[in-house]
Amino acid sequence: MHPGSLLAAFGSWLLARHHRGAWLVRIEDLDPPREVPGAAERQLRALAAFGLESDEPVRRQSERGELYRAALDQLLARGLAFACRCSRSDLAAAAGIHRRCLAAARDPGRAAPQAAVRLRVADGATVSFDDAVLGPQRQDVAAEVGDFVLRRADGYWAYQLAVVVDDADQGITDVVRGADLLDSTARQILLQRALRLPTPRYAHLPLLLDAQGRKLSKSDAAQPLDPSDPLPALRAAWHALGQDPEPLAAVATVTQLLDQARVSFSPAQIPKCAETLAAVHNTPAPNAV
Repeated sequence: MHPGSLLAAFGSWLLARHHRGAWLVRIEDLDPPREVPGAAERQLRALAAFGLESDEPVRRQSERGELYRAALDQLLARGLAFACRCSRSDLAAAAGIHRRCLAAARDPGRAAPQAAVRLRVADGATVSFDDAVLGPQRQDVAAEVGDFVLRRADGYWAYQLAVVVDDADQGITDVVRGADLLDSTARQILLQRALRLPTPRYAHLPLLLDAQGRKLSKSDAAQPLDPSDPLPALRAAWHALGQDPEPLAAVATVTQLLDQARVSFSPAQIPKCAETLAAVHNTPAPNAV
């Protein structure tokens, strides 16, 4: 459990409790070659040490391939997705924006079994939505993203398809996550429309940065938090969410802290920016306590 992960978990838990909703945890284990054995279980134990436990059984995307296959087959049958064998060099030549299959132009034959599958993004496809934290958002998906991958060439499911299918299957009404995933939202909304699925509300929490502007997450080598001493890290995450530190100052246990946080939390105080420095409230970065 790293500082950025705790901020997203605690912030989403607080918003769920504020709106009297359920807080769900999902293991998004879609990339087996990059998985670290036992990491998911360690993260779940760490969440529990911080008092954050899923209100429903934890789901694992590695066990849900049939649902993703059904969704992909639907898109293929309706001509909304297509097989693509464009290489990285092909995409580089197109500035990384896929708008037509260059590999198909070179070889008009049938795509090989190892082809990726992409969503066919219509020219001018633009998505607008109102983020509960960051306000109105708009993205020209056709111009800024292009046809995006639903199943990778190596056969693994792409994040965009999996989360859209799972959100609908689990009846998710609100997606709360870090602002590093803000750029994915328009793609997911476009895919929800293509699959005729409901669109949940979205809230993107600010990213936690250190004094040098680096994101405090495992991908940037931040030190993991100590689950045996959860109170300082929870207080620091509370500060980073823009909340008044006073209500949590005197609590002595995780249970007391979460109870007090639930009644004191004000969504309006969450910083309305994509990034926040860990030192902005004159509190140490969570990985330093």
